[in-house]
Amino acid sequence: MSGTRVEGVQGAVGERKGADVPLRWVWLAAWPVAAVFVLSNAATPLYVLWQRDIGFSKGTLTVVFACYIVGLLGSLLVSGVASDRLGRKPVLLPALGLALIACLVFATATTVAALIVARFFAGIAVGAVVSAGMAAVTDVAGPGRRGLAALLASCAMVFGAGLGPLLAGVFSETLPAPTVTVFVVEAVLLLTAVAAVLRMPLRRPGAPVRGAWVRVPGVPRDSRRQLRLGIAVFAPGITATSFVLSLGPSLLSGLLGTTSRIVAGAMAFAMFLTSTGVQFAVQRLARPSILSAGAVSTVLSMVALIVAVHTSSVPVLVAAALLAGAGQGMGQLGGLSLLNSSVPPRRLAEANAALNVGGYVPAGLLPVSVGYLSDGVGLTGAATVFGVVLAALAGAGGAVVLVGRRGLVRP
Repeated sequence: MSGTRVEGVQGAVGERKGADVPLRWVWLAAWPVAAVFVLSNAATPLYVLWQRDIGFSKGTLTVVFACYIVGLLGSLLVSGVASDRLGRKPVLLPALGLALIACLVFATATTVAALIVARFFAGIAVGAVVSAGMAAVTDVAGPGRRGLAALLASCAMVFGAGLGPLLAGVFSETLPAPTVTVFVVEAVLLLTAVAAVLRMPLRRPGAPVRGAWVRVPGVPRDSRRQLRLGIAVFAPGITATSFVLSLGPSLLSGLLGTTSRIVAGAMAFAMFLTSTGVQFAVQRLARPSILSAGAVSTVLSMVALIVAVHTSSVPVLVAAALLAGAGQGMGQLGGLSLLNSSVPPRRLAEANAALNVGGYVPAGLLPVSVGYLSDGVGLTGAATVFGVVLAALAGAGGAVVLVGRRGLVRP
């Protein structure tokens, strides 16, 4: 790295080792990830209001949700490679700008088309931060703090994802303009994230990796096993939380008879708060143990979901959400830790993108399928089918980890 220019505080130029960067900057580097993920789920409690005012079915609702996944996946096809070649800031700053535009579109939405555009833009921004933003945390932390970087990046993602629906639920019930206020607040948070990125002490990239700019992201050959193990658990976990986010409010307001948007937002917040807390709790465990526990948690979440929809029990539905959050959190932490320990920095953003592509593809497809199935057979039957299918996938993921755990080291 000798002679590499450094993008740093006050525009400093020169070589800087990760250990020389104050610890506060490792935490601050995670803030843009959290800020963008606040936007990712801020609309969740508000869909009931938009359904009432605009008028659309649960199937259409899951399509709106899936447009976010489409934007995210499209972003992942280029943002990881672009970040590894151009640097983290040239990817993060446009993403934050697009997130600000999404806030404006959400706040003024009066049609399904506007919601689709806003969700699509939010998805693109999220795709950039889960690749470039998470890699930036690792870059700032330096080689000696890779475990901390994986933990903070993962927790920033899930904490932001949970804070968004909580703020939206509370603001929409207690303040004027229920579908506007949260996006004004989120715009302020995004502006602070822009300031953090501008001053973030980041090196410019070294020798770029050859290949197409737009491609399905991947990892070096000797890191493919780590990627497969991470996806095996992360994908079912994030699919479970995606279901809670897309159809949880409908379950609460329709099947279970609870109409409070604060309750819907609080359930999502509790789900991701559990995801955050469990990652701190298990961070010292061996990575295969973290992944195995994540798979078990997702299976139990689906069992609880099936019980909840057949007994119309809000507490059991909340338990399902908390278990889903734990499953995603452990799958995500285990996957990121494996990649951080095995992938060189010049491929790390692309590796993060690859993990998220593997997770978000089923997270987009399965909830949409359930949404349309519920329009035909009812939410109870559709949720039961979803629970059985995802429990089987999570169980298979746990088996993959048990078979492939040999040779993996502790975090």
